[in-house]
Amino acid sequence: MATFHFDFVGPERTLYSGEVEAVQLPGAEGEMTVLPGHAPVLTTLKVGVITVTERAGNGKRIYVQGGFADIGPNTVTVLAERATPIEEITPAMIDEEIRAAQMLHDATQDLARREALNAQIVQMQEAKHTLSL
Repeated sequence: MATFHFDFVGPERTLYSGEVEAVQLPGAEGEMTVLPGHAPVLTTLKVGVITVTERAGNGKRIYVQGGFADIGPNTVTVLAERATPIEEITPAMIDEEIRAAQMLHDATQDLARREALNAQIVQMQEAKHTLSL
């Protein structure tokens, strides 16, 4: 199968760089799967799991909390606000992040901020569910 180059850069380190067959991204407008030859797109990412398929039956998953994906026909670059390989994530870590976001939500009177935090909490709960599958 055809491949393309994928770079995933977190704030502290490069989490992935190499040739892949597909990448599934948690785009702000919904989940999207990128294959070779994809039309150019720049999208924001929500909290979720990025699934990298290196070849059929082999890949990696990375937990991401926001960022951007620059998609082209031969390359995809993700710049993440926060990211951690799945192997380093525990449900307790996500629960703590949910509690912290809930505290921020409860402490603000700004309706737009409350709505954004509520969306983030739902996204973290969905990501936790995805990780437990």
